Amino acid sequence: MAAAATMEVVDIIVVVIYFILVLVIGFFAMRKANQGTVSGYFLAGRSMNWAAVGASLFVSNIGSEHFIGLAGSGAASGLSVAAWELNALLLLQLLGWIFIPVYIQCGVYTMPEYLSKRFGGHRLKVYFAALSLILYIFTKLSVDLYAGALFIQESLGWNLYLSIILLLTMTALLTVTGGLVAVIYTDTVQAFLMIAGALCLTVISLFKVGGLEGVWTKYMQASPNISAILLSSPNLTYSESCHLHLHPKPNALKLLRGPTDPDLPWPGFLLGQTPASIWYWCTDQVIVQRVLAAKNIVHAKGSTIMAGFLKILPMFIIVIPGMISRIFFADELACISPEHCLEVCGSATGCSNVAYPRLVMSVMPVGLRGLMMAVIIAALMSDLDSIFNSASTIFTLDIYKMLRKQVSSRELVMVGRLFVVFMVIASIAWVPVIIEMQGGQMFYYIQEVTDYLTPPVAAIFLLAVLWHRCNETGAFWGGLVGFVLGAARLILAFVYREPRCDQPDERPSFIKDVHFMYVAAILFWTSALVTVVVSLCTPPPSKEQIRSTTLWGLNKRKGLKHGDHKNAQPSNNHAIEASDIETHLHSPISDLKIVDEGEGRGLRVGKEEEGGCLGGGDGGVEGGRCMKALVCLCGFNEKPTEAQVITVQEQEKIVDELLHEPPRTRILLNTALVVICSVAIFLFIYLSL
Repeated sequence: MAAAATMEVVDIIVVVIYFILVLVIGFFAMRKANQGTVSGYFLAGRSMNWAAVGASLFVSNIGSEHFIGLAGSGAASGLSVAAWELNALLLLQLLGWIFIPVYIQCGVYTMPEYLSKRFGGHRLKVYFAALSLILYIFTKLSVDLYAGALFIQESLGWNLYLSIILLLTMTALLTVTGGLVAVIYTDTVQAFLMIAGALCLTVISLFKVGGLEGVWTKYMQASPNISAILLSSPNLTYSESCHLHLHPKPNALKLLRGPTDPDLPWPGFLLGQTPASIWYWCTDQVIVQRVLAAKNIVHAKGSTIMAGFLKILPMFIIVIPGMISRIFFADELACISPEHCLEVCGSATGCSNVAYPRLVMSVMPVGLRGLMMAVIIAALMSDLDSIFNSASTIFTLDIYKMLRKQVSSRELVMVGRLFVVFMVIASIAWVPVIIEMQGGQMFYYIQEVTDYLTPPVAAIFLLAVLWHRCNETGAFWGGLVGFVLGAARLILAFVYREPRCDQPDERPSFIKDVHFMYVAAILFWTSALVTVVVSLCTPPPSKEQIRSTTLWGLNKRKGLKHGDHKNAQPSNNHAIEASDIETHLHSPISDLKIVDEGEGRGLRVGKEEEGGCLGGGDGGVEGGRCMKALVCLCGFNEKPTEAQVITVQEQEKIVDELLHEPPRTRILLNTALVVICSVAIFLFIYLSL
């Protein structure tokens, strides 16, 4: 294969045009959206349709670490890494049909807030918020930055830190100014851009290797020419102990593999990895926040169906191109020794992570290389803006509000944006650590770290939603036991790192012989068992705690007749508008004001507290031009919305409206559910035989 090309002027122009397009869309969303309220900024005013949310779900998940990590693992170990993508087809539907209806019913912005409503107290809320922010830094933000920097380094040769600062600045600007509306709008555009660019690369690459049959045949023969490498680099040494890492594995074309397979043992995947993945797809703020921005449950379910079908694509547009890259660059990607790996890609642990950028720079023509550069930047920025927005939401609503009881909505939004600035600074400071921590297969590093920390969270959420007897004491001790065991295993994994292939493996057997998926299974089921036992030995939760926070409460609500609610009239004699449903009325109870006026007790929403952080007593914008420019940049409205009084009965009516599914639409959605689940099961079976 010819040496990789470099970026031309045309390619750079394509990238610049893309950046301009993204910023224009972001500022358009800033002016269009109602960001002066917490719901407007953090949940996009609950105004997004199923297509926009589905595209945002896909792009928020497929970040630069997927293009680098999935393709790299495809080059190193074959098809097995695609199992995570196909597993998402099923878990997304679990989110849409089980978890999202419960989240909507109890009216939450964040997952720690759900735990607080479900169990009471603050222990679980703070635990989950802190764990989420830690995971964002160690498994999302850091990995994304390294992956994006690696692609830029391979394709442009730009200064690493200057490129990262530029990308972070643009991403933070987009997120700070536009909120979740800007994120979802740009994600929709980037979804088309990513799929189009990746499809172009896949088609061109498949044509060069003779189609899928050519991939299956030539990949199994893609081994480095050891003699030629040693002749070209006389100073290199080669150890026979590295021999096993140089050739494709006999089961490289299978998805689920034997119980002792080092890549994907099927018992560990089903019993450990799948429950651990529930944390990401059903309880992670980045994912759930997008679905909560949907207009109603119909659009929410439609978005998970759409995202599920899109998740079939990564196997074809990322994993298979990674395998093709190994066919073209076997001498480089399957480097024969740590010294050779350092010479090829600057990492002694392996060079599979450069598979995708090497393929892009080698097979794509001028112009399309720029498109693919824009695709990777799109993936990086999408993931970063998702992390910034969701992390600021968690910090603002779950930590800051707990520390500062009396706070206006405007102050909450400003604090969220300032926290984005903090995330930018922290991420830049973390860049040197990223370079040191990256391993031979980035995607497996992400999964290993998350599998040690997240299974207890998945167990707590599943029991919280499905089992009304689960109480705060049981959930706390179950989560604590699981976290302590998982953190201990994670520390040991860092202490006893896998040695280089030319060195003996002297790690303890419980470290080197027990796959991290089996550890995840132990953590999940241990946490669940402790939670159940402690819950049964302690008093049950109150009826108020489980009324709107469990699946059984949801089923009880569905038993009520919608007609009774439709005949009810608002107590303040105004009709409930669609904008009320989408923006104001489904806010958490803690953000609304309970008042006693007119016909009785109700909730006041829409008007800012007097003396807000940027406004005067009337809520308007005061001060000089600089203050007005800041308010304009942040997207606040000049005048507050008129206050409305909403009774508890009207709140119930709004929830019913959000959860209502017309009979024909329900049949259509359930049919699509059966189809996508059948497709996922078929692909798992067919590709594992």
